[in-house]
Amino acid sequence: MDFKKIKAATVQTSPVFLNVEKTIEKAIGFIKEASQNGASLIAFPEVFVAGYPYWNWIMTPVQGSKWYEKLYKCSVKTDDASMQPLFEAAKEYNIHIVIGINERGNSYGEIYNTNLIIDNNGKLIGKHRKLVPTWAEKLTWSSGDGSSLKVYDTEVGPLGTLACGENTNTLARFTLLSQGELVHIANYISLPVAPPDYNMAEAIKIRAAAHSFEGKLFTIVSCSTISQEIMDALREDVPNVDEVLTRKNSAFSGFIGPNGATIGEPLIDDEGIVYAEIDLEKCIQPKQMHDILGHYNRFDIFDLRVNIAPTRKIKFIDNYEEFNKK
Repeated sequence: MDFKKIKAATVQTSPVFLNVEKTIEKAIGFIKEASQNGASLIAFPEVFVAGYPYWNWIMTPVQGSKWYEKLYKCSVKTDDASMQPLFEAAKEYNIHIVIGINERGNSYGEIYNTNLIIDNNGKLIGKHRKLVPTWAEKLTWSSGDGSSLKVYDTEVGPLGTLACGENTNTLARFTLLSQGELVHIANYISLPVAPPDYNMAEAIKIRAAAHSFEGKLFTIVSCSTISQEIMDALREDVPNVDEVLTRKNSAFSGFIGPNGATIGEPLIDDEGIVYAEIDLEKCIQPKQMHDILGHYNRFDIFDLRVNIAPTRKIKFIDNYEEFNKK
């Protein structure tokens, strides 16, 4: 049996706000750096391409409507020409990539919060659409479906991903664990507009540790930051935007091991890239104690059913011949 041992990288930074091409260029810079430092896997933040709808939190829905239009116009599909350099970089630098995008749907009112899973051959092997947009995010994103709750067999191990708040969803997490997930990518955005007693960085760490400890796996966390560029762009509608969007302990990026402990030094608020070794052999011993996919569960008692069918918006039925037989 091949117990994979790799070096992974995770990024904490901001996108080039609402600019797909320049954000992809920025991502490729990190990809090159990570590859040159020996990484086989790199994780990027939630909706890194090319921005998060902070206006949902700090403006009225009416004020934010023009920003929704701007976001839609820079949303992408995976076959867009602007996305191709990203796939080419994965192949050129022989690295697996998990990155968040604003994925354009078929309707002008349809954007998905989507994570792409790209292998080291530059092939899109999967994508996960956030199942439920969190709180104010419902003003922007459509909901995903169960068809994207998948774990992918890659050269870096069985890999799955969830975006931000859905890492709180126990059933979504168990669905990935049940498919043998051993490397989990949890990506987030910095959220300084949370309630005063909510420590975003600590909340991210708690969720990552819970998933790793319960499933005895590695969790890689990538979180975005809020650049001055983003605040300057929003200032025309929110004059005190610096005050509103600046707060300590709003971002956490790093690695959690199968014992639930942090590996190395995480990034809290600061921009940068950090690395860790992922040794899947270290998932074995902890499972002797708690294997919720095997000896430490009772599937004769518990029965979880997951609808993995893609959402069908309409079903056309032609009963003409049957109708005329009557």
